[in-house]
Amino acid sequence: MLRNKKILLGVSGSIAAYKTALLIRLLVKEGAEVKVVMSSSAQTFITPLTLATLSKNPVLTDFFNPHDGTWNNHVELGLWADLFIIVPATANTMAKLANGICDNLLGTTYLSARCPVWFAPAMDLDMWLHPATRDAVAKLGSFGNRILEPGTGDLASGLEGKGRMMEPEEIFASLLEHFGKSLRLFGKKAMVTAGPTHENLDPVRFIGNYSSGKMGFAIAEALAKEGAEVTLISGPTHLATRNPAIKRVNIVSAEEMYEVCMEHAPSQQIVVMAAAVADYRPENIAQQKIKKKDVLFLLRLTKTTDILKQLGSTKPKDQILVGFALETENELKNAKEKLKSKNLDFIVLNSMKDEGAGFSSDQNKITIVDKKNKTTAFPLKDKADVAGDIVEKIVELTNA
Repeated sequence: MLRNKKILLGVSGSIAAYKTALLIRLLVKEGAEVKVVMSSSAQTFITPLTLATLSKNPVLTDFFNPHDGTWNNHVELGLWADLFIIVPATANTMAKLANGICDNLLGTTYLSARCPVWFAPAMDLDMWLHPATRDAVAKLGSFGNRILEPGTGDLASGLEGKGRMMEPEEIFASLLEHFGKSLRLFGKKAMVTAGPTHENLDPVRFIGNYSSGKMGFAIAEALAKEGAEVTLISGPTHLATRNPAIKRVNIVSAEEMYEVCMEHAPSQQIVVMAAAVADYRPENIAQQKIKKKDVLFLLRLTKTTDILKQLGSTKPKDQILVGFALETENELKNAKEKLKSKNLDFIVLNSMKDEGAGFSSDQNKITIVDKKNKTTAFPLKDKADVAGDIVEKIVELTNA
């Protein structure tokens, strides 16, 4: 959600300044570009070198850099940022900024900022409760700034009470929410299945398929990128998720996938069933390794539960349910039958006949068929781009 967002961090002189290191790390990991402006007193609590290393940008502390003769332009800084957050914000800094006093780079940047400005106060209990501080906070709020209410707990003075700066993880979550609101699937819950299932024969063998999980993982990433809170239910695969909005649940067998899907699906607005679930499993699982004896070995199989059909028969009214069809013959006909019989909103058709598409490949070629019988064929693309096409269809139905 924060990828390529420009966050300007103002650090003033409080013991809580050491917590900005964790906040910067969280922001950079999420893809944000971070620049730091520090007051002179803030540098007594944490070094500019530390924050420059974490932010991957030089830390600005004064108007003029005597080492290289450059001028730190506060107007450019104020225009650069998508959001300016002063953390920690001391009573002194808030009092000055509430009254337009800008005797340092941090203050002049605040008065030049055209983006949203947030304050994360940090101070002792009596300072927070003092009428002068209360007036400054109210005045800053009246300018349209957001005040991140401090918490209650142990304070650096040894007292206990209100004034403890909001924790970096909470500030980070607030930033995610702020920027996430502009995303098209913000606030939506989505469940995605991916990968194969393994049906055990004995302790060392299983029946499986060639699914890599790449398509399902790409869809999970594309949904999360649009702001959805994603639960990814994955069969055995070496793949890893990147977006922190994705919660991963690992399963092995079709029965395990069924149980997890039935647990999560009722609360989801979007369900995408991209996993290659086994249609059959061994009737009996040997407790010991099966020895090679006879020329013929007969294996009795029994049907697994049709998870997609079960979800289709119980799906909530406003839920979008998406299925996949991997076919080798009568592709479109079979896909349309599956779409109808399993009560899907649309189905994604893959054909094993398409060169370069299918299991393990980094590319795929799909056709989307919706319940209004609208058919859209796409050319061969990278699976990340295919996932984007699928999510576009989900967004279209969400807004319909």
